[in-house]
Amino acid sequence: MIKLFVGLGNPGPDYAATRHNAGFWCLDAIAHSLGATPTMDKSHHGMIARTMGQKQTIWLLKPQTFMNLSGKSVASLARFFKIAPDEILVMYDELDIVPGEVKLKLGASRGTHNGLRDIFDQLGTGDYWRLRIGIGHPGVKAEVLNWVLKKPSLDHRIAIDQCIDRAVKALPLLIDGDMEKATMLLHTSKPPRPKPDRPDRLDKPAQPPANPPMILEPKND
Repeated sequence: MIKLFVGLGNPGPDYAATRHNAGFWCLDAIAHSLGATPTMDKSHHGMIARTMGQKQTIWLLKPQTFMNLSGKSVASLARFFKIAPDEILVMYDELDIVPGEVKLKLGASRGTHNGLRDIFDQLGTGDYWRLRIGIGHPGVKAEVLNWVLKKPSLDHRIAIDQCIDRAVKALPLLIDGDMEKATMLLHTSKPPRPKPDRPDRLDKPAQPPANPPMILEPKND
């Protein structure tokens, strides 16, 4: 069963609507469905909400450390409240999945996605659940950084939001630990694939705030 839901992203208005914040979008939708409002907790380096499920306490977390240091927040909260790695679900943007698709999986290697690598390092294991929200790939490796730090097209945002809607519908199953049924719900409902964005037609990338922590190019599992 899932006790801690984590949405990955970068804090601040400059990043709020960018693809790299798809995990934040999903966490916000889950919080809304539960009637919870995450608030800043400096002791755990993130925005946190606590609510009650039918059988257990549910924690919601949006790390405010920037993507590359997400594990600092996740590990702090998990250790303080004695939440096991396999009771954690981390939701994040996935380049290698098209918008409109989402994948649920348990565990993986340390990988190359910067946020997940830090969570692995801080927890000391990769045995936590992952919800991979498709944002698509620009098709050119050199465009990846700009791609994740830009707003998706309207078609892509609608497709991503449809995935998030399925995640909200799967929430009772995830909380109860019925991961097989949750996987079926998440994986089998696929809307038509939107037309891909072309890098040469994208808007200018969001301008980061002055002297932000370095954001490295994400490379997904």
